[in-house]
Amino acid sequence: MTDFNKAIKDLEKLDFKGMFGDDFFLTWEKSEDELKAVWAVADALRALRECNISTKVFDSGLGISLFRDNSTRTRFSFASACNLLGLEVQDLDEGKSQIAHGETVRETANMISFMADVIGIRDDMYIGKGNAYMHAVADAVKEGNEDGVLEQRPNLVNLQCDIDHPTQCMADAAHIINEFGGLENLKGKKIAMTWAYSPSYGKPLSVPQGVIGLFTRLGMEVVLAHPEGYEVMPEVEEVAKKNAQASGGSFRRTNSMEDAFKDADIVYPKSWAPFAAMEKRTNLYGEGDMEGIKKLEKELLEQNAQHKDWACTEDMMKLTKDGKALYLHCLPADITGVSCDEGEVDATVFDRYRVPLYKEASYKPYVIAAMIFLSKFQDPVGLLKELEEKGTKRVLR
Repeated sequence: MTDFNKAIKDLEKLDFKGMFGDDFFLTWEKSEDELKAVWAVADALRALRECNISTKVFDSGLGISLFRDNSTRTRFSFASACNLLGLEVQDLDEGKSQIAHGETVRETANMISFMADVIGIRDDMYIGKGNAYMHAVADAVKEGNEDGVLEQRPNLVNLQCDIDHPTQCMADAAHIINEFGGLENLKGKKIAMTWAYSPSYGKPLSVPQGVIGLFTRLGMEVVLAHPEGYEVMPEVEEVAKKNAQASGGSFRRTNSMEDAFKDADIVYPKSWAPFAAMEKRTNLYGEGDMEGIKKLEKELLEQNAQHKDWACTEDMMKLTKDGKALYLHCLPADITGVSCDEGEVDATVFDRYRVPLYKEASYKPYVIAAMIFLSKFQDPVGLLKELEEKGTKRVLR
């Protein structure tokens, strides 16, 4: 069971006033206290639900979701988070809206937000576009509220952009905090964020970038590993270096998966597309060059095929600390012999960590709910205590 009183005590020590009325774009834009506040509120909400106590803090209102890429976990996590707090969810299907008729971002943002309290957006496929689009939406609803068009300003939660995947990485962190018995126990632990082979191409950079951007703030030894040519955004690497220096941790890059896995406490093998290729892909789509896109796809698949040895095998896991490193993945993983002929991870490795992986995913609804909670309520501690004292049953039994 999650400890509600501990979560409240942790929260009372933190300064997170800046989160009220604010959006959540990138983890490295938040203070250390603000990140800790998200984990603490997530724990408090989870503890209440485990005790069958309702956490509905909205009598009515909408959570608007916009997914410009396929999603299972994040889509249902956002819906679950909104429902947990009492909000209804409405998904914006751009194909069924007036966007195709030339409706502007400003107009769409205002039209969907008349009774909305939060907007969650996933826009991760095009370099330089996703995060910028989210800011455009956030600016539009802020202006709409100031102009009296909107009675309230819906806050925005980044459900994955071209730069970061904050809800995923914050959930990953919540998982390892729990597995290692506290945030303080992560200092000095080694995590290997490594590229792994996939028979598909074009996977976003936001997970590896989010991991190195967040975990370097926790005093950890963060190693980014990939074959030559699979670099991430250089500006995010710079963020990771500065974070590591400030936290007393470390950050380095290697072109050896074995080097990264050696004595690692945690491993996160996952495929992603090279930054340079994703940038080129974005430009080709902008130019409408479909032949160029097909050619690039063929080149990238051939490039991937040269690195099939970059896989989380049983032999690779033996290199980790005591051969028992915690295996992480954002899911779905490309599992050798299951979802593909050759992929990111051996089936035996994946099966051994299936339960911890599903537990890892289970933190995401609570993390998203915490982000919403902190953005909408000026006194989260008082409200959480009130919910616990009232003890309204979630399920009558």
